[in-house]
Amino acid sequence: MHVYSSPLTTRFRGLDSREGVLLRGPAGWGEFSPFWEYDDAEALAWWRAAREACDDGWPPPVRTRVPVNVTVPATTPERAHAIVTASGGCTTAKVKVAERGQDVGEEIARLEAVRDALGSAGRIRVDANGAWDVPTALDRLRHLDRAAGGLEYVEQPCPDVAGLAAVRRATHVPVAADESIRRAEDPYAVVRAEAADVVVLKVQPLGGVRACLELAERIGLPVVVSSALESSVGLAAGVALAAALPDLPHACGLATSQLLARDVVPDPLLPVDGHLEVRRPEPDADSLAATDAGSVDPARAQAWRDRVARVERLAAEGAA
Repeated sequence: MHVYSSPLTTRFRGLDSREGVLLRGPAGWGEFSPFWEYDDAEALAWWRAAREACDDGWPPPVRTRVPVNVTVPATTPERAHAIVTASGGCTTAKVKVAERGQDVGEEIARLEAVRDALGSAGRIRVDANGAWDVPTALDRLRHLDRAAGGLEYVEQPCPDVAGLAAVRRATHVPVAADESIRRAEDPYAVVRAEAADVVVLKVQPLGGVRACLELAERIGLPVVVSSALESSVGLAAGVALAAALPDLPHACGLATSQLLARDVVPDPLLPVDGHLEVRRPEPDADSLAATDAGSVDPARAQAWRDRVARVERLAAEGAA
């Protein structure tokens, strides 16, 4: 077990660093890195994904590389432009919006900068993380769609399924469901309500690659595989899912190792010509030492080990 910590190159999701636990088993390395606002019960799915990676491995791929988007945090226009320019050839950008303390003018400027960096042929999608009510979503989308020169879709504009459905009925911008799938007691409610055009699947929160493949088959909508801001060990599971899907019509949100100042492997999963190679990078002694959380904050590293122990007990009780 290795507790890692890496600063982020840009503040993202309210975080300045990313932490987690790496595990090694007979099938290889896995990652357990639920955000700290998730309780132990919700972290169980993340544990199952890590154990799948370690103990079972993943289904065989049907493609050798996966198209990916560049992720643009809620940052300045200048920084947004630089992130897209340095993205490794990505022609799709996912731009964070609805950041607390920012107004629509700042979002418009960010989208205009991204459009300038991508060129007219690039695709732009925005992610509100469920922060808007329906009237706000519809008002913002009018401005943002125009600033982007047309949006590919808006991800989780509202927190609930009813809100997604209302937005989808009232705008031409396609709607993608994220939290309404991965944090829902009933992920199929999105389909019944005709609330989304696309679903976003994340391997760790949904319990592993096989669980996601089954969910994708049952939902029957186009899938975008996205990361949970993992290291390249965790990202490899997302790449494995994207590589195993029968159809992959959209770029995936898996190019987030670019947000880590230090990765846990010597050869991170970085895009080339807008794609990630389907492979499984492994840590070495130097990369583990460089990301060792215990060398920086022993108490924080112990908190992660304690969390693993609690979640492992919960998993054992559920199996019994």
